Amino acid sequence: MSNTTLSKGKQILWYSTLTILGLYFAFLGLYKAKGFLAPLFTAVFLAFLMLPLSRKMEKTFINRMSSSLINTLILFMISIGFMALVSFQVKNVVDDWPKIKETMSPKIEKLKSFVLEHSPLEKENLETSGSERSIPFMGSGENTGKKAATFFNKVLAFFGDYLLTFIYVFFLLNYRHRFKEFLLKLFPDDRKKEVNKVINDSASVIQEYLIGKLVLIGLLAILYSIGLGFSGVDNFILISILAAVLSLVPYIGNVIGFGLAITFGYFSSGETGVLVGIMLTFTVAQFVESYILEPYVVGDKVDLHPFFVILSVIIGGMVWGIIGMVLSIPILAILNVVFLHVSALKPFGFLLSSDNTSEN
Repeated sequence: MSNTTLSKGKQILWYSTLTILGLYFAFLGLYKAKGFLAPLFTAVFLAFLMLPLSRKMEKTFINRMSSSLINTLILFMISIGFMALVSFQVKNVVDDWPKIKETMSPKIEKLKSFVLEHSPLEKENLETSGSERSIPFMGSGENTGKKAATFFNKVLAFFGDYLLTFIYVFFLLNYRHRFKEFLLKLFPDDRKKEVNKVINDSASVIQEYLIGKLVLIGLLAILYSIGLGFSGVDNFILISILAAVLSLVPYIGNVIGFGLAITFGYFSSGETGVLVGIMLTFTVAQFVESYILEPYVVGDKVDLHPFFVILSVIIGGMVWGIIGMVLSIPILAILNVVFLHVSALKPFGFLLSSDNTSEN
């Protein structure tokens, strides 16, 4: 074996090791910086969502600071209304929990018996795993106070990030041109036109995707509410809203939404007709979403291959949890726009793009 071949092999091994280590420490850094970066990235995409309305306001007699403040308040009031609606429905679920638990108990026992008969699991394993699952503050035990303190600490942290996000939104909308000029100043004059196109294309892709998803969520919530309401599901409003919002997470969100409908819909009543109605509702809704709403409302805004969409959602969930799963697609879409505009990175853009685009 020649020294040249050995040298090339060492280089490949060296660069591969550096790449793996770089990716590891990059994702580790993102995981550790979740408390800072997650609210900031959320604010960036919310600012993109409100940017068209902000621009329209600024063309009238409203100045930029006022329009930024108004748009931030609009987002804040919408979020408050959403949380109030969900809280009201959650209260109904908590009030009905004894009834749900009573109805679920015989079905769970039947399921345990089936699992014991058709699997190598033992009864002790099922009893141990089942005893650890309970709704917060509804179980019994010596650690209730500790659990309550942990829960309230998480609530305080959530509301801290929640308010901070809207502060970020205001400043991002109000000083957006300053941030854009900063990015342009990082590049030489002969590249500014291309960089400006990347920035505008990224903003356009994210705006169209977020607005389309927002409309899609509203239409899905109406479809779910009609179907689940006619099926006799008690808390159909809460389930419909959660199932529609979970559609932000591709593929996985629909499965979780269906599981919630079965848990709080069928188990609370125990009627087979309710189960059939839930299955029909989600089947029809998924058909309408996939073949009617998704192509015409959202379309191929992000131009990403389904494999990398699923991969990004899984990685986002591992790094930042639910918020990472929601933000993963917009972040990947921005990276894809950058890849397609930089000649050295175009192979990565080709890899991430959908098959229809790559074949053209």
